[in-house]
Amino acid sequence: MTGIGRFEEWQYPEIEEGKPTKYNWVVQHKGNFELGYKTDIGAFTYINAKNGVTIEDFVQVGSHCSIYSISTIDNREGSVTLKKNCKIGSHSVIMPGVTVGENSIVGACSFVNQDVPDNVVAGGVPAKVIKKLQATDYTDSAKQK
Repeated sequence: MTGIGRFEEWQYPEIEEGKPTKYNWVVQHKGNFELGYKTDIGAFTYINAKNGVTIEDFVQVGSHCSIYSISTIDNREGSVTLKKNCKIGSHSVIMPGVTVGENSIVGACSFVNQDVPDNVVAGGVPAKVIKKLQATDYTDSAKQK
């Protein structure tokens, strides 16, 4: 499946404080949440934007993910940024203060507690860089958008 035309009818979802969107994902502190163009966030994803969460254009977030800008377990706080065209696998957790780089891919079920550079594949608990991507690995998908 190439995804061509996948976002032709895309519109910004209505986001209400603490209530599921029509796609069944939830944002708390929506005033500190920025959503880019043609994003795809999977069902049952939870986003706590108390200290800011920015999801840039063409980002894909799998279902059942958690994105935290604050953690009461270890008292970490900080804004989270998911850069353009990155992909977060289902059931992953993004911790406060983390930036996931442009075009990067985070594998499913990963725990991301430090920045992920641009153009890499990362995964695991905790997430570590697995390989670097070549421009041909992500430019074709970016053209489809």
